[in-house]
Amino acid sequence: MKRNKPKYKQIIDAAVVVIAENGYHQAQVSKIAKQAGVADGTIYLYFKNKEDILISLFREKMSIFVEKIEEVIAGKQTVSEKLLVMIENHCRLLSEDHHLAIVTQLELRQSNKDIRAKINDVLKGYLQLVDKILISGVEAGELPKDLEVRLARQMIFGTLDEMVTTWVMNDQKYDLAAQVPAIHKLLLHGCGGRN
Repeated sequence: MKRNKPKYKQIIDAAVVVIAENGYHQAQVSKIAKQAGVADGTIYLYFKNKEDILISLFREKMSIFVEKIEEVIAGKQTVSEKLLVMIENHCRLLSEDHHLAIVTQLELRQSNKDIRAKINDVLKGYLQLVDKILISGVEAGELPKDLEVRLARQMIFGTLDEMVTTWVMNDQKYDLAAQVPAIHKLLLHGCGGRN
């Protein structure tokens, strides 16, 4: 599998930095190769083109993201706890990696329709995780039986996404993690749950 090859992660991590600092359109493959410390040709052993690097980068980071959140949620009982750790991890992962935050919140949005379709496909795993949390809350009687899960998921993801985007647009001047309790409270109440 490609992701287990030694230089794959090196190239992905280099691409995050180069795309964040130069913008996707100005991020030449040669700049990514230089940042990764590999020859230009090496990139093409792992990726078809720059678009493939961007999609792979998002897929790789998102799968790690979902795995981490699933791990921490596994030990939690209530929907309130599950939602809290999900929000904490979402904010922490992006606040700890400013380059990745710029790429996910700004650069991925400026891509063409095909790239956006592939990105939406990758996002499905994360959105299914949000659904799972909400459904567990409904089944446990912690959320209303008539909760519109799809709408609640859009509200949760949309809120988190906007919070991180605003933070990135403000040059990350404030502590994103400090916003977590307020976000949690608003989202939980918005879904009809209680702390």
